[in-house]
Amino acid sequence: MLALYLGIFISCSTTKNKGAYTLYGHTWELDYISGPRIAFEGLFPDQKPQITFDRTTQRAVGTDSCNGYSAPFKSKRNHLSFSDPYPTTMRYCGEGEKQFISMMQKVNAYSFSPDGKLNLKLDDVTILRFKKIL
Repeated sequence: MLALYLGIFISCSTTKNKGAYTLYGHTWELDYISGPRIAFEGLFPDQKPQITFDRTTQRAVGTDSCNGYSAPFKSKRNHLSFSDPYPTTMRYCGEGEKQFISMMQKVNAYSFSPDGKLNLKLDDVTILRFKKIL
């Protein structure tokens, strides 16, 4: 009887935790980018890139550290892809902006870490990782 109770309790707990992780309704802030030889803080000295997913419009909006951007996206199960992000402002921002936009264009999947971070991936490799800020 105890084993049955524990099985149901664990099953319900697992289901609740999975539902807590969603792309929508949050603003995510970049805390890792794959590839560049420049330190993360050097790429984004003043502001880190952010992203918010709008389920209704199927657009991702945010900042690439100094310029705003908007990008149509497609999401199904754990697959995710972006159409070309285009800037909504046009300031020169250095190498960080180029690296971020380049990586966004490579994304084809996503997952959530056990600690709730959003991993944007190229196949099975995390290339961008975000923490939830709002």
